Amino acid sequence: MQEYEILIRLVIAIAVGGLIGYERQLTNRPAGFRTHILVCVGAAVVSMIQIETIEQTKEMILLNPVLANSLKADIGRMGAQVITGVGFLGAGTIIREKGLVKGLTTAASVWVVACIGLAVGLGMYFITVAATVGVFASLVILKKVEDKFIDKVQAIDIDIEYIDKEFTKKMQKYFNMKNITVTNIKFINNDNNLDEVAATKEEAVNIRSIYTLEVPKYITGTRVVQDLCRKKGVVQVKLV
Repeated sequence: MQEYEILIRLVIAIAVGGLIGYERQLTNRPAGFRTHILVCVGAAVVSMIQIETIEQTKEMILLNPVLANSLKADIGRMGAQVITGVGFLGAGTIIREKGLVKGLTTAASVWVVACIGLAVGLGMYFITVAATVGVFASLVILKKVEDKFIDKVQAIDIDIEYIDKEFTKKMQKYFNMKNITVTNIKFINNDNNLDEVAATKEEAVNIRSIYTLEVPKYITGTRVVQDLCRKKGVVQVKLV
């Protein structure tokens, strides 16, 4: 492989990784501009190493035909290791925060950038351009389509502490009004003990529960907490 061709492929890898990484950077994702460039360039380098290895193997066999049965070059082995290895890098971009899983799209973009980098290194320019356009369109254009037309829900956990037992009815009414689904309820306190304490003391007894909710995408967990905090009889509400 000629030196100028190596440089061209490296420049293309930088441009492709930078384009996709820039979009991730604008949305404040864990893996951004530089990370995507490094992944793409690294994958391209691996592909070019594979090509050089094959060329060297061919030259050695031509010079020494006796070595034909002993020298082998597997063009797919190193590429397969890149795809597997970048999976761990992608996993590092996935985080769970306050009941929400974030970073799956960024993890996928890191993985696909590695695949495109392999194509760049192998000199498959049409595949490179087509894949880059497709990925960029998916991240930018389809994101807008998804936000506008596709209904999604997010799972959150909220820790609620309240005094009035009738508050559960008010809370369920709020959930129904907001199209929020309750998938699980974990009661922290024992109801029997609460009844005994309440019967012997005049002071109010706090009841605490953890609710797992499926919330529409247009409602944030913080908004749910704020709305419930305004309800009468609530002591405390927080995201888990």
